[in-house]
Amino acid sequence: MEHIHTLPQPWNIEDDFMRAKTWRSLGVDDLIDVSIPWSTADEVICRQESKTNGEEAAVLWSEYVTPAGSFRQGVRKTGEDVGDGWVVQPTEVRLFEDFNIPRYVEPAVSSPADIDKVSYLYRMPGKSEREWFTDRMKAIRQFVDNEHFAVQAWSAFGMDGVIWLTGVENAIMMAMDNPGEFSRLVSLIAETDIERTMLALSDPGIDLIVQRGWYSATDFWSPELFDLYVLPYVRDLAQIVHQHGRIFAYVMTTGIEVLAPRMIDAGVDVLYFVDPTELSKKTILMQDLATELGDRITLVGGISTVTLATESVESIRKQLTESVKALSKHNRFILHPVDALFPDTPWEGVETLIEVWKDICCSKSG
Repeated sequence: MEHIHTLPQPWNIEDDFMRAKTWRSLGVDDLIDVSIPWSTADEVICRQESKTNGEEAAVLWSEYVTPAGSFRQGVRKTGEDVGDGWVVQPTEVRLFEDFNIPRYVEPAVSSPADIDKVSYLYRMPGKSEREWFTDRMKAIRQFVDNEHFAVQAWSAFGMDGVIWLTGVENAIMMAMDNPGEFSRLVSLIAETDIERTMLALSDPGIDLIVQRGWYSATDFWSPELFDLYVLPYVRDLAQIVHQHGRIFAYVMTTGIEVLAPRMIDAGVDVLYFVDPTELSKKTILMQDLATELGDRITLVGGISTVTLATESVESIRKQLTESVKALSKHNRFILHPVDALFPDTPWEGVETLIEVWKDICCSKSG
């Protein structure tokens, strides 16, 4: 689990180990995840408060006092019932949090004047964070040495970090109206991403490095802006990861038909996620994607969680079969629901996913 999420129930490393072993008992290959921490400067003072105006929803506020000045972050506390098992909105404002984006009253970085302050709030792991990582990896290595699971480290926010700080519209407008200042913000995030990645690479138990990229896709950025603000830092991180003999993975669920070739050239080894439902909206065939990308990258995905939740068993089988047949020819395909199994994903769909995968594997081996 990444540090940005608030779960509705306690969850510790032993729960994570049990999860991996349980999936394996069902015939599913799993990974152990570790989220690499970051630090905040000791000089920073954070004040939290909640205000309600009349009938309006409460607004949660954080004020950050840094050596470069103060700034505020305001998020509506909507308090909706998200349902059992889902991540929940935290009770106080977090600097990095998906819940913030559609609920922003005032983003943390509302103007270029706020950018210098970011370096005090998102910075390289300090002594306590490194000690936490050492302890966590000691427990993980003991587990994987016996159980033989791969370990992947989430160590880079990239453009996701920028969007969490600015909000979507503000980021896009800043990129076009103040490109120099926006580049500086992207660079600040990248610097700490690299430091977090270096901490991950310092442990021989880490097999994969993962960078988030949900907010770097073509839903938000043109290919030209992606080339300008995202790709150079992906290339730098991939080079560092490869120098340490590890695998570099990137998360992007939309726009891969346009951006995947760029990611491959930049050094990305694994691309999470190929969503056949998204591709079908653009009349892109899975076979065409496989022909274009071929054996140049490992693709992860092939089945939409929406399909698992809403379609018939026959439709699920059809999407699975088409994906596996198209993408597995080069032995660089990992079947994975896009982008996760959720609390409302019917178990019948999961069973069908596992059964079809086993059927196809058995028929190939036979």
